[in-house]
Amino acid sequence: MDELRGVGPLMLDHHAYDGCLAHVSIGSWHAVPPGFVWLGNLPVPEGVPALSNTYSGWHSLADDVVRQRRWDRELPAAAKDTYLAAATRGAVDVDFGAGTATLGAATPRLLDLSGAGSMRVPGSGPVRWSALDQLPRCTALAWAGPERGLAGALADRPIVSSLTWRDAPPVVDLTDTGLQHLSLSGADVREMRLPRSLHGLELAAVDPGLAVYAADGGRWLHLILSGADAETTVPAGLHGVREIALDGGGTMSVTALRELKRLESLRIHWRQPPGQLIDAAALGSLTSLAVIELVDGYGLDADTLPELTSLTQLSISGLRRSIVPALKTRYRGTGVRLVIEGAKRDTWLAANLNNPFRDWIDDDARGGAAACKAYASAVRTLDKLLRNRDRQADEAESALRTLLEALNTIDQKYEIIDTLRREEAFDAFVELATRAQVPAHLADQWFDEWRDF
Repeated sequence: MDELRGVGPLMLDHHAYDGCLAHVSIGSWHAVPPGFVWLGNLPVPEGVPALSNTYSGWHSLADDVVRQRRWDRELPAAAKDTYLAAATRGAVDVDFGAGTATLGAATPRLLDLSGAGSMRVPGSGPVRWSALDQLPRCTALAWAGPERGLAGALADRPIVSSLTWRDAPPVVDLTDTGLQHLSLSGADVREMRLPRSLHGLELAAVDPGLAVYAADGGRWLHLILSGADAETTVPAGLHGVREIALDGGGTMSVTALRELKRLESLRIHWRQPPGQLIDAAALGSLTSLAVIELVDGYGLDADTLPELTSLTQLSISGLRRSIVPALKTRYRGTGVRLVIEGAKRDTWLAANLNNPFRDWIDDDARGGAAACKAYASAVRTLDKLLRNRDRQADEAESALRTLLEALNTIDQKYEIIDTLRREEAFDAFVELATRAQVPAHLADQWFDEWRDF
């Protein structure tokens, strides 16, 4: 505590920040992480508004502290100097061995070298990693396939703190890098070694036999298992994980979590209906589990979760309205803070459970209903076209354009399409375009050309 005497609010001057106050608005739906310890409070500096335009969760504060501390105490001075100097540099020629491309030295925070972006790398053989030195403000990379010197390149450039790696090889060793966030997928991965600096790990489509070597058994990791389903397992070596998120299909199981004896926080997000949780009784053995967040669990009942003596907050966003009274009765007077959002009528869900815009009614009832109606109309039109191949191409384009024009009108009237809703609109549009056999690049082009939001 003596070290905290005289401490002021956190001011951010790492990377592109210019000394601004770390100021975020955190909604009641977000529980204070169990690992946070209340020390006290400080007066709000004069002139700081009650609410920030930045909305996030409690973890963003911890991330701010970690990033600022890393900038102040861990990053080499040369890396910081070149990062700052590049802000005023012009275009540079970059060549990873497959041809030169011209980029702005100050612009590419995320550089996609996976083959999905515009930057080319050789299909095989050595990669000219020295090209990264032309982009000192690059802090995130996307990569795919064999390692080919990637780990060494990252170890030599600690300014890169985030990596997305698809189709990773059987052995992944990132021990000597300065990564803080890693998103990895690959059915062939059998062994993964992580740096002590890592605190965010997302795994998708990995082998059930994967073994992970992480500091303190993953104690400091926020673990996300994407594409989770009823068969999902937790990789060996992550027994110390305290925070986990399951993000995936319509039915999920928590059986694999019973070995995570230190688990304090659980988030489950169903990306597809019906939103069911099986084997929930397995949570009963987790005596430290304090926070549970459930998103789009439309198949849940009031008694789905077992009794959890350590539970302090249960947040549910997206559920059947019919179970809300029983939920409130169950947790009344128990010491559990129950936060409920997005409860919907059972009759509405019966008609719109498979509609990707169903949750838009939480933002605006009329605008959300109009979006659902527009999507349903597009589905009906495309289903008819699939039975008449001769008319498919031209009329599929018309149906998709009609959908986006409807969304343009809805946003103009109700102003409900923010960044999240735009991503949902894109995903839904691409799914329909794929169903109509529209090439992916053309679907992307149409979406950008036709949308006004």
